[in-house]
Amino acid sequence: MTQNTNNLAAYIWNLADLLRGDFRQSQYGRIILPFTLLRRLECVLEPTKPAVLVAYEKVIAMNVPEEVQEKLLLRSTGGLSFFNISKMDLAKLGEAGIAANLESYIQGFSRDAREIFEHFKFREFIGELNDANLLYKIVQKVRQTDLSPTAVSNHEMGLVFEELIRRFAESSNDTAGEHFTPRDIVRLTTSLVFMEDDEALTKPGIIRTIYDPTAGTGGFLSAGMEYVHELNPQAVMRGYGQELNPESYAICKADMLIKGQEVSNIKLGNTLSNDQLYTDKFDYMLSNPPFGVDWKKIEQTIKDEHTQKGFAGRFGPGLPRVSDGSLLFLLHLISKLRDGANGGARIGIILNGSPLFTGGAGSGESEIRRYILEADLLEAIVALPTDMFYNTGIATYVWILSNKKAAQRKGKVQLINGVNLCSKMRKSLGSKRNVMEEDDIATITRAFGAFAVVEARELDKPAEQKSNRGRQSENPKTAAAKTFASKIFPAHAFGYRRITIERPLRLSYQFSDERLAECRYAPGALNAAMQWIYQEYQSWEGKTWTDAEDCPHYGDVAEHEEAIRRYLKTHFAELKEAQIKDLLDRQTWLEQKQVLLKAKQLQTAIGTQQYDDMNGFDETLKTACKQQGIALEAKEKKQITDAVSWKNPAAEKVIRKIHATKANPIYGLFEVIGADGKKSVVEYQADGDLRDFENVSLDPSQSVNAINEAYFLKEVQPHVPDAWIDASKKDDKDQEIGIVGYEIPFNRHFYQYQPPRDLAEIDADLDAVSAEIMKLLQEVHS
Repeated sequence: MTQNTNNLAAYIWNLADLLRGDFRQSQYGRIILPFTLLRRLECVLEPTKPAVLVAYEKVIAMNVPEEVQEKLLLRSTGGLSFFNISKMDLAKLGEAGIAANLESYIQGFSRDAREIFEHFKFREFIGELNDANLLYKIVQKVRQTDLSPTAVSNHEMGLVFEELIRRFAESSNDTAGEHFTPRDIVRLTTSLVFMEDDEALTKPGIIRTIYDPTAGTGGFLSAGMEYVHELNPQAVMRGYGQELNPESYAICKADMLIKGQEVSNIKLGNTLSNDQLYTDKFDYMLSNPPFGVDWKKIEQTIKDEHTQKGFAGRFGPGLPRVSDGSLLFLLHLISKLRDGANGGARIGIILNGSPLFTGGAGSGESEIRRYILEADLLEAIVALPTDMFYNTGIATYVWILSNKKAAQRKGKVQLINGVNLCSKMRKSLGSKRNVMEEDDIATITRAFGAFAVVEARELDKPAEQKSNRGRQSENPKTAAAKTFASKIFPAHAFGYRRITIERPLRLSYQFSDERLAECRYAPGALNAAMQWIYQEYQSWEGKTWTDAEDCPHYGDVAEHEEAIRRYLKTHFAELKEAQIKDLLDRQTWLEQKQVLLKAKQLQTAIGTQQYDDMNGFDETLKTACKQQGIALEAKEKKQITDAVSWKNPAAEKVIRKIHATKANPIYGLFEVIGADGKKSVVEYQADGDLRDFENVSLDPSQSVNAINEAYFLKEVQPHVPDAWIDASKKDDKDQEIGIVGYEIPFNRHFYQYQPPRDLAEIDADLDAVSAEIMKLLQEVHS
């Protein structure tokens, strides 16, 4: 920003001197920005204003709709995209009735310009200024400012307005982070996105489009235009954007209007649920979507597009969890990439850490990362320092994506660790305590442009200032050196297959009285409540429940309904009314009693000893039922089986199926020798509690099975010989064993080991602290 434009911005912001005391500091920008816009528009329109007024007299007589009027009047503006049909200007408003005159003057603007003032809620501020007797003074100061195109070019006016927006954001940093991205981050992201396009930076008359789906106040759009203008003043940049917040939308639209952009390309609304530029593709896209904001309000709309349109829509690869919509914005941007046949496109988006690794294999987040990496769209990720944004201090990253990768970048991803490239600000702005200087930005852009590995090198940065409060260690731990590094990985290095490892179920069973007692109560949600009712009411005022077939009282709790309901409401609040009715129904108790009686009959045939081989259980149960003349329903058999059996590591493995095929122990087909000496191939029942998952790195040079088996034989089988790979768990896309997942463990790749302090130093510190404590205790006792 030049000294002249900086001075002009400071001069305009001095309007705040008039506002101080009557308005809050966070309101200054809401007054200064629209007045600056109003004066600029007035100065730009001045040469053609007479012609527009003459044309208006003719057009108004035609009695045509407003849309037609605007098209006819625009012919008289000399190529401008806006006009004003009021005979007033800031110099003619007068002092008496100035509020009404100013409102009338603003209503004379064409629709797009008028809409900006409406979203600024300018009418409300006009009223407040008038009530404070400040409106006339503000108008007089504004009208004396020369903002004509001959004095201030479109480019310079754009810089002035950006500076005013920055001052506004910093003066209201309670909400600035939602709608304003710090200039240093904007500069870095813009440099990374544009530096690969030599044509846009050098070729005269080149036309490029730039888009921001979370436009905010237009910082990214302005920065992109400014960056190209600095290197190629003859290039034409056309800005597009959409913003959810009406005030930010107004600021962005005003900024684009001042720069001479087509303001109809700036839209108001939710980009994810209502994309108002759905047919457009762009050359460059820059975005700083909100971090960690849920999309529950628009959940159904997003899911409908995902299921109904698939890859023909924006969200075909998958959907992230509802609690964080960051990756939805990334998918939206990818859908806007201009085709490679038409020159391709580039994306720069700022995200927090969760999109790097949240979600396991098969999850929506993992599938989105998979799509990006397998489509070879990701060029680089840059880790930024913490405390860089106005409203959060969390770790953030810049993702750079493109569908026109250079040859040396194809199939590869560059990770750049810039977490230490910053300096402390003299005065914090909200949560923003660090700033990236030009040298810091240049370090990152050079590493990105060179596409080279940079081994961790120490930076000339001051060490962190540590608190001097409390007792200081005599042997403090050495602070880790501040370093910068860049690494390059093949895209598949971030992928893995999650294979499912099973182990055999081992069960014992015993028809003991203690285990059979479980059959008295229904399984599931009613179990605990039935146990309480039985303990409380099975013997009540002589009405004892017995297990005799003809017991007249068993399960009759009708007279206790009120007390039972009261207890259940307090202690079993999760029970629904239908379940409570079942508990109060005597039939429920009698049915369970029958299960118990059948189990006791089986006990007389089977005995009470413990058996450690569940494989003979079905046959034993069948024989006992036949002997006792019992018929078990499926649910009764299951309840009795669950009651009398338990997991026992010392028991025999439970056989699920016998196969007439070759043994393959890696995939759960084991060869066993029976008591008769015959061999057979068996598949064991898996124990869900022992189930485990292993992540096996992808390697395109080998077959999937070869990689999985080699990993299993090396990492799993030596530790659990009876384990196997579940071959039924396959990836939906390639139908190979194991579910593919992708994650980018950024910090792991740049972790620097810091050896712990010597034990002697730690002991010395402990001795010193102990001595100090003992001294303090002696003082207390004395």
